[in-house]
Amino acid sequence: MTTINLHTKIKAPIKEVFDLSRDISFHLKSAKQTEEQAIAGTTSGLINLNETVTWRGKHFGVWLTHTSKITKLEAPYKFVDVMIKGHFTYFVHQHIYKHQNGVTHMQDILTYKVPYGIAGRIFDTLLLKRHLTSFLKTRNQALKISAEKNAL
Repeated sequence: MTTINLHTKIKAPIKEVFDLSRDISFHLKSAKQTEEQAIAGTTSGLINLNETVTWRGKHFGVWLTHTSKITKLEAPYKFVDVMIKGHFTYFVHQHIYKHQNGVTHMQDILTYKVPYGIAGRIFDTLLLKRHLTSFLKTRNQALKISAEKNAL
């Protein structure tokens, strides 16, 4: 198993950051580098508890699909999406929010497991973990910019 743990500080209200994180349309804008599309399930607006979304995006030059379900939602403090169909053997993304002194602390904890035995683990070590970390950092930076702009 691999875990990516990221922290982002955002000078905006917790509810705004929480909702922007669940906004399918915002995700599409923040994931332009992978030409991400929402092709099934909740394809616009805010995704909620027990709803699914199927993403289609280009990663490593290949079009991939990934379906996630929101399995936990405690507004505005936490939501969890779990892969129910895709290319991982395990994929859980926890989104955790705390607000302190005018700053929302957003934490991403992404835990996943790749298939294909030792070849998959080598691919993860050499490329995948770095790719997913970069993808999340790009998304979080876009979220930070948007939320802070709206908070002015």
